[in-house]
Amino acid sequence: MSEADIRAERLKKLEILKKASMEAYPAESERDTSIAEFLTGFEKLEKKGSELTIAGRIMARRGQGGIIFVDVHDGTGRTQVVLQADGGADLQLFEQAADVGDFVQCTGIAFKTKRGEKSLKISRWKMLAKSLLPIPDKWYGLKDEELVLRQRYLDILLNDDVRAMFERRARFWQVIRDFYLQHGFLEVESPVLENTPGGADARPFVTHHNALDIDVYLRISLELWHKRLLVAGFPKVFEIGRVFRNEGQSREHLQDFTFLESYEAYSDMRKGMEFVKDLYRHIAKEVYSKYTFEIGEYTVDLAEDWPLVDFGDVVRKEFDVDPATASESDIMHAASRAGAEAHALANKERAVDYLWKKARKKLAGPAFLVSVPVYLEPLAKRSKDNPETVERLQVILAGTEMGKGFSELNDPQDQRARFEEQQKLRDAGDDEAQRLDLDYIRAMEYGMPPAFGFGVSERLFAFLENKPAHEAQLFPLLRPK
Repeated sequence: MSEADIRAERLKKLEILKKASMEAYPAESERDTSIAEFLTGFEKLEKKGSELTIAGRIMARRGQGGIIFVDVHDGTGRTQVVLQADGGADLQLFEQAADVGDFVQCTGIAFKTKRGEKSLKISRWKMLAKSLLPIPDKWYGLKDEELVLRQRYLDILLNDDVRAMFERRARFWQVIRDFYLQHGFLEVESPVLENTPGGADARPFVTHHNALDIDVYLRISLELWHKRLLVAGFPKVFEIGRVFRNEGQSREHLQDFTFLESYEAYSDMRKGMEFVKDLYRHIAKEVYSKYTFEIGEYTVDLAEDWPLVDFGDVVRKEFDVDPATASESDIMHAASRAGAEAHALANKERAVDYLWKKARKKLAGPAFLVSVPVYLEPLAKRSKDNPETVERLQVILAGTEMGKGFSELNDPQDQRARFEEQQKLRDAGDDEAQRLDLDYIRAMEYGMPPAFGFGVSERLFAFLENKPAHEAQLFPLLRPK
């Protein structure tokens, strides 16, 4: 039977319910016990013998004539309810009008079947929501990956592993939030709409603000707002929020995603390394109860020592070019030989970034990448040992970057000079270079304390789950049909 035919049959069942004076979509439910409570307290409920009311979706039904067995799921658990001809419930109406997929309310007493299965013997029932479309069969249903993502609600309903993953995702962010709160950080909220997007190298989304009649941008980072809060006197702040980057989509990259950023005054990159290691290990322990993960072709043990990996050493070893001293021409040639496309050959900065991203695939981690050239990081302090590099760390896991932090640049003159260099790149056509943000520089001129800033996105969760980034989101953006 086609989906259209099934829908037509179910529409007829609405009329059957109406004739029986049973609402198909009532506003109220009298449920007083969740299925989880029913199952955990079953012995006491059975012994007590008093009626209780559960509710949920019909997931399966068996039997006919004088007895019907129905599996009901309410999000907390799944149990069997039993309708019998002599049990008081309107079994005939149930046979005629109820289908797999419907939400029903069932009132009865706890009992065990002859096979010993915990069940509810129904004395009465009512419809809570009549389904008009059939739920795909659990085993032969959703197979097409795009269809699964478009109808993720069915994927979660039918796939316990997917459901468990999103429960872990919620746990992942809650564990991070609790970690920061326990370390004395203040949770804040920063604007999503900005006049000047900044804090990262990315192309922003543009929209129009009708009330102010101006174009504004969806934020690409939380950074510059948080550092204003350091100027304001807050010593420790963090935020977990959505950011938006209008760039390529891949197994590792999405255009809108959840991001954590934090800033701690009077700290620095070296102190921050210990904080970040503690954070990642805490996530692993509290969410997964383990430290070792299989991620693609890599095995990563977060309990191991995290060595320092020098940016320049990696690029020199792999491509025989020094990112700090080589000419722009030599770097461009090296990137071209490595297979870089036009975008990565736009300037020296993009070419070096391309070389590094090729080389990092050989690093399993966990490790900290350090000694990044100044021209790749306009917001970090210069290294005292080598002023051509910055005090920036990047967490390396499974061949990619999985979090970034640095000793924050708080010299307004140096910051302005670096922003101006970035603006030159933008003017030359690099639409991912950062903008000259004069308002932020003015805030910094009032004085900003030394600080350690750190950020990591939901990519970390996807990697720990060993999933592509879009599969680890509840509802990833897809092209409309």
